[in-house]
Amino acid sequence: MGKKLRVLTVVDTFSRYSPVLDVRFSYRGEDVVATLDRVCRRIGYPKTIRVDQGSEFISRDMDLWAYQRGVILDFSRPGKPTDNAFIEAFNGRFRQECLNTHWFMNLADACEKVEAWRRYYNDERPHSAIGNKPPILLTKSGGATSPSPRS
Repeated sequence: MGKKLRVLTVVDTFSRYSPVLDVRFSYRGEDVVATLDRVCRRIGYPKTIRVDQGSEFISRDMDLWAYQRGVILDFSRPGKPTDNAFIEAFNGRFRQECLNTHWFMNLADACEKVEAWRRYYNDERPHSAIGNKPPILLTKSGGATSPSPRS
């Protein structure tokens, strides 16, 4: 493919459930807002979202979206990935188990393979931090298979 991929990774730190892994070639604040709004309309709006200092997260679009929905944006300190160690660990597993194990022929192929991994991660993969259960068992759905991120 030859182009770098960007993936917006969204994970609930309590249940470890990932409602979406959104693959694109680039991200702007309005893209993040569109993805978060689509997901949050389906699963509910969080009280807080922990984000880094990326331009897509410090945008006016993101700030307005959060303000209008009563969501607090908790920014990590610049250069301090330990402020959000959970997502850093998730991203490391995602890279090791998915991104480093596949060749992506195009964006659609990348989306398909990433979505398959997300469903495995949520529905089958045991997580030691939550009693060696898959995250889907700790969500409100009580064990239904992961909904499609596009629904």
